[in-house]
Amino acid sequence: MVESVARRFARISTAERPAAPKILMRRAIVLGASMAGLMAARVISDHAEEVLVIERDGSEESTLPRPGVPQGSQVHALLPAGHAQLDRWFPGFTADVLAAGAVDPAPDTVRNYVNGEFRPPAPAGSIGASLVSTRPFLEHHVRRRTLAIGNIRLVHGRADGIEFSGDRVSAVRYQPAPDAPLVVEPADLVVDATGRSSRLSDWLGAAGWPQPVMRRMPIKLNYASALFKRDPEISDVGISIAQNQAGGGQTPRQGGVLAVEGDRWLVLVAGYGDDRPSRDLEDFRTRCREDFPADFGQIADHGELLGEVVTYHQADSRRRDYDELERFPAGLVVAGDAVASFNPVYGQGMTSAALHASCLSAYLRSDPSLDEPAREYFDQVRVVVDAAWQISTFADLELPHVDGPYPRGYRLVKWIAGLVVQAAAQDPRLNVQFSRVTTMLDHPSALARPQTVLRALRLRLLPS
Repeated sequence: MVESVARRFARISTAERPAAPKILMRRAIVLGASMAGLMAARVISDHAEEVLVIERDGSEESTLPRPGVPQGSQVHALLPAGHAQLDRWFPGFTADVLAAGAVDPAPDTVRNYVNGEFRPPAPAGSIGASLVSTRPFLEHHVRRRTLAIGNIRLVHGRADGIEFSGDRVSAVRYQPAPDAPLVVEPADLVVDATGRSSRLSDWLGAAGWPQPVMRRMPIKLNYASALFKRDPEISDVGISIAQNQAGGGQTPRQGGVLAVEGDRWLVLVAGYGDDRPSRDLEDFRTRCREDFPADFGQIADHGELLGEVVTYHQADSRRRDYDELERFPAGLVVAGDAVASFNPVYGQGMTSAALHASCLSAYLRSDPSLDEPAREYFDQVRVVVDAAWQISTFADLELPHVDGPYPRGYRLVKWIAGLVVQAAAQDPRLNVQFSRVTTMLDHPSALARPQTVLRALRLRLLPS
């Protein structure tokens, strides 16, 4: 019997800790100490005598944004599915980071607005815990836990390429300092976790291997974020998310307020195309006051600004479908944004990276031959990428400046999604189901189940 995509996704996103591991290799090398790279190193450590992580940025002890992550100062979200994976691979992680200052917001301080109207969040406990912090804080704690594992070692340097022996990867080249000679490190398995700017496709092409097609959706997203000192006399908000959707003459915009470590609020405003928030504080305050709910303006106008307004631009969502290549070298996998990166306003990036680690664990625990391409791994990653891509790009296709590509079945899926979203605003059961999909606990196909569609349709037909 063919396993449904929803069941495959459920297996990938499980929070159950796996059984005793088996050593499969002497050395694995992970390129990049991003969330994707750190999580990959963690799961591989159960199967390798040594895991070497090569990271181009500076000290692993810093809680400041890394130079290689220009969006590191912006609002980031760890969705409940990602949170579950961190507790799965690092037991006690939640307790550790809460003790260090991460915020678990009270349910009555969590607010969600769509086109200015308040939408009740899913009932407390129905979609798992929320964990709110800045990205550097979270990465710091993941890195600390990862590097505490005895067989994981991190070195600093810039990855320069990979070497092949026959039909498999055999080594990695990296430069430890700008004027230093290249170092060649042999490897039984290599993980590319170097992010959106991954050069793996070029390395494959230079060695005569097929290159994955880069699929893009131009979103032209513009961010501005600022930190403010938290003050209960100004607002009690823990999380406030606001979406002004396209249509009806509205300008599509996104906003967010997150209570983060250090008794601070991190406030974000975002626009698309020519709607570009600037680094000017008065522009930031005006946008908070005029474009978003009252909490935004109260904090921006009356809160104590910490630092400066910082901006970020992302031109597109993109994906590379390595599973579609007919030939691919053994001993090589790809994770995180190097596979696919999405519109960051939906908060899927770090959670997808954590789920890719779950895919890698399942692959390695299947006792694979490392002399064969890791097709089972890429097939599972495709399930995660398709789920995140559907959630984000179906919403982005509503933006006036986005004209495709439109996926197969777009009109039907759009109609079903719109039906369920509208009904979820008034029906607690559908609200939970919709929230489980948007937080990547369930596959989007859950919204197309007959009982879900019928319930939503029944609510639409009821007299108002």
